Amino acid sequence: MSLNDGERARTAAELRDNLELTGLPAEAVRAELGYGEREFERILGVAGADPVSVWRVRDHLEDLVREAGREPVPYSVLTERARVAAERWFALPKRAPRRG
Repeated sequence: MSLNDGERARTAAELRDNLELTGLPAEAVRAELGYGEREFERILGVAGADPVSVWRVRDHLEDLVREAGREPVPYSVLTERARVAAERWFALPKRAPRRG
């Protein structure tokens, strides 16, 4: 499963929109997930990033947005239906409930 240029651009915009909705600085989210600065930027830009990491950040941002009492920006490409397809290609981590 790979994304074309338009899908990568839309996904990157959705990730960044959700990062903004968390109300947290990117550095805090990056550190919480254990990514280096360059790696996190590649993930947010969906540019040469590990697909599993993109899904992991997607899910984490969505959880953080909800914890902030907001509704996440919906993903146009990384949908739950796409998750089923991605799981055929990648060993995606299971979503664990977050502790508040």
